[in-house]
Amino acid sequence: MNLRSPFARGSVLTTATLPFLLVLCLAGVTACGDRSASTESSTASQDDPYIWLEEVDGDRALAWVSEQNEHSLERLQSDARYEPLRDEALALYEASDRIPYGSYFGGMVHNFWQDEDNVRGIWRRTTLDSYATDSPEWETVLDVDALAEEESENWVYKGRSCLPPDYRLCLVTLSRGGGDAVVTREFDAVTKSFVEDGFFVPEAKSNVSWVDENTLFVGTDWGEGSLTSSGYPRTVRVWRRGTPLADARQIAEADSSDVSIGGFVTWRPEGTTRFVQRTPQFFKSELFWLNDEFEPIRVPLQEDARFSGLVDDRLLVLLRSDWVVDGTTFPAGSLVSMSLPESVGTGEPAEVELILAPTDRSAIRGVSETRDAAYVSMLEEVTGSVLRLTRTADGWNLEPVDLPANGNVSLTSTDAFSNVVMASYQSFTVPNRLYLTRDGSNPRVIKSLPDRFDASGFVTEQQFATSADGEKIPYFVVRPADLPFDGTAPTLLYGYGGFEVSLTPSYASPGTIAWLKQGGVYVLANIRGGGEFGPRWHEAALLENRQRAFDDFIAVGEDLVARGITSPQHLGISGGSNGGLLVGAVITQRPDLFGAVVCAVPLLDMLRYHKLLAGASWMAEYGNPDDPEMRAVIEAYSPYQNVSPDVEYPEIFFWTNTRDDRVHPGHPRKMVARMQEQGHPVLYYENTEGGHSAGANLRQAATTSALTTVYLLQQLKDD
Repeated sequence: MNLRSPFARGSVLTTATLPFLLVLCLAGVTACGDRSASTESSTASQDDPYIWLEEVDGDRALAWVSEQNEHSLERLQSDARYEPLRDEALALYEASDRIPYGSYFGGMVHNFWQDEDNVRGIWRRTTLDSYATDSPEWETVLDVDALAEEESENWVYKGRSCLPPDYRLCLVTLSRGGGDAVVTREFDAVTKSFVEDGFFVPEAKSNVSWVDENTLFVGTDWGEGSLTSSGYPRTVRVWRRGTPLADARQIAEADSSDVSIGGFVTWRPEGTTRFVQRTPQFFKSELFWLNDEFEPIRVPLQEDARFSGLVDDRLLVLLRSDWVVDGTTFPAGSLVSMSLPESVGTGEPAEVELILAPTDRSAIRGVSETRDAAYVSMLEEVTGSVLRLTRTADGWNLEPVDLPANGNVSLTSTDAFSNVVMASYQSFTVPNRLYLTRDGSNPRVIKSLPDRFDASGFVTEQQFATSADGEKIPYFVVRPADLPFDGTAPTLLYGYGGFEVSLTPSYASPGTIAWLKQGGVYVLANIRGGGEFGPRWHEAALLENRQRAFDDFIAVGEDLVARGITSPQHLGISGGSNGGLLVGAVITQRPDLFGAVVCAVPLLDMLRYHKLLAGASWMAEYGNPDDPEMRAVIEAYSPYQNVSPDVEYPEIFFWTNTRDDRVHPGHPRKMVARMQEQGHPVLYYENTEGGHSAGANLRQAATTSALTTVYLLQQLKDD
């Protein structure tokens, strides 16, 4: 059924009266904006002598980086354990028996693969039947190594979006060096070549998506005033094939104080539906349906609700707060459905139905659609499950999918034009298993990752620590079965605690394997700020309550010591991005509790985070430092402002990437410079590529893994 015809009634909101914004996926937020220091540096430099380190490519800053790298690499790479650890990590990263996870669409399974022969990687495909065998017959679609050599560019593959339902035409995104800024190029997946005179969007942090084979939604950097204060595109434009990009017609515009804007299309066998979505803050959005003239009409949803799909003319919506409709309260964390045709243009939600309401100890992670059903990913006490969702004459029907329990279950591929579903299961000690189900059949294993280490000597436990306010904080411990509980075990505690991101059991990475094989204990903390127990768990550590996340992490550390698992001199902590802020804040508050800190691609100067790259888009999480009340809250925990020359800290290992255009490398640069000025021991490593990750390719990831493991062994295990 064509979903557009019932929407003819109702008032139309024009771009002259209302701005629009594409809501951003939490796990995929990309940063935009000027990578140089802020224009108000003359004032800030009076209080911050290291603001020059925010000049990402400044000669003085890069000379400083080179000096730091030389010192740190000399120390860590000269350790006799470094090369074996790097080689072992690289062998695991590049192993031919890895599971080639893929996406099924257009009758084929598509996979992006990197190994020692394909450093930058290849996009390849095979049939589903072949994929399910031990030796699939792969066909290369795009060789990124060959493309980089041919074009003399440092291309890093960032993905592709192919046009349903035949998926022949694709938008391929390529980054120079691994940053979030990409070039978007039209590609023909049948001829396996870029389309001559096809769609092309120059390098920028763009929002580009298909409308039809001759039309795109485009949001990009159009010049002065075209980006929001967060550095994202401010407009949505419709670009027709064969016309200049500059002539694309604007259909919506965001306020400069918004985060970004973008249009998107839901593709279903029964038809397509076009939307624009506006998010005035990170966790708030407004959804608009587009009519045939691309005029936006408001869909009556709560601002903090999350659009999660479209099935049988009904929106699937995840709620972040209670929603009262016609006297009925739908609780926060629930999945509901709403009639789209009956709601658009009326100003009131119609036919709202409750599909699933989680308990206080469970959460809905997400929803994925197939041709005849939808699949709901769940967490219960931080372990995963999947439910199959179908609509009958009596309403919604939920059936559990028969997948293993007590681990991490995640959907890896669904297809709106078929009933093919693939799901992965793993735990800390059970290697990944890939399951396939078709038309609701019982899942069967089609791929298995071999054991990467002997897990028979380890046990996994879930424990609970009591935080400062009495909340019980779950955490997982992977330890030797014969642990003496005498406080001597080198232990690594990892956390994140932000943006409603859930940390779940997953099979050991190369770095974790190396750590466990060296006799270490690994701990995963499910602190507040994450999404392990739904919106309430996240909101408990928002804004003025941020300290709760730090208190939770400290409580887990104290509990590990109290149980005799480890002691402060043997307890290390690790976190990246928001997790880098976590460990940075915790070590300035409780330096006595930890013997090592790995602080990766971190936020650290929280009084200036909103002025660097996409920082302004995160103010819904941390607050606005320009507001006096929030500034006082933030300043109390901001690591850069709280490190002191009068306190003894363990040696900290900071690492980041020059090309990280998501979290500014100025954060760790300045922190290291200040700590060195104060006389504290620190190590700093900055990779010149890689974006907001451990590296632009597997070799760089192996290097980062080995450097980190050597540092932790030196700090926590060596006498």
